[in-house]
Amino acid sequence: MDTRDAIQEARNRGLDLVEIAPGAKPPVCKIIDYGKFLYEQKKRSHEAKKKQVTVQVKEIKFRPGTDDHDYEYRRENARKWLEGGDKVRAAIAFRGREMSHRELGAKILERLTGELAEVGDVEVAPKMEGYQMFTILSPKKSKAVQNKHTSVAPDAEEKPKKERRTEPKPDTKPAVEEKPDDDIF
Repeated sequence: MDTRDAIQEARNRGLDLVEIAPGAKPPVCKIIDYGKFLYEQKKRSHEAKKKQVTVQVKEIKFRPGTDDHDYEYRRENARKWLEGGDKVRAAIAFRGREMSHRELGAKILERLTGELAEVGDVEVAPKMEGYQMFTILSPKKSKAVQNKHTSVAPDAEEKPKKERRTEPKPDTKPAVEEKPDDDIF
C-alpha cells in the first residue's frame, strides 16, 4: 500500500500508522493505537524484568593462619549464599612474609572447594592477583534457580501468626533504696 494511502486510512480509523520493521524490504507498518502499543511494550518488559534472576557475588576473606572455627563459620556462610543462588568469591590475603608460603592459602581454598562441592562449582580456579589468592564458586544450576524464583517459603503461608498479648509489667523498683557505704574506702 502506498504511504499516503496508509496514513489516510489510519486517520479515517482514528488510529496511528506505526513502522514495525524499518529494516525489512519493503518496511512493515501497522495501523494501531500507538499509546496502547507503548503501554503493552512497557508491560512486557516489566514482566521480563520480574522473571530475571539477579546473581550477586559475595565475598569471604581468609588469612593463611585462619583458625578452624573462623574457617567453619565462613564456610557455612558461603554454603548459605550458594544455596540461595549467589556466587561466592573466596579470597586469601597475604601480608609480608606470608607471600613466601602461598601453599597455605592454596590448601585453604582447596579444602573449601572440596567441602562446598555438593552446592557449588568452581567457576574460576584459584589464582594470585597481587597480594590475594582467590577463587570464585557458582551455585549448582538446578538448586540455585529454584531458590531464586521462590521468594516466599511454603511454610510461611501455612503458619498462622501468633497473637501477641501485652500484660502490664510488675513494678521492678526495690521498696527500699540502698545507699552505698562510705565507710568502706
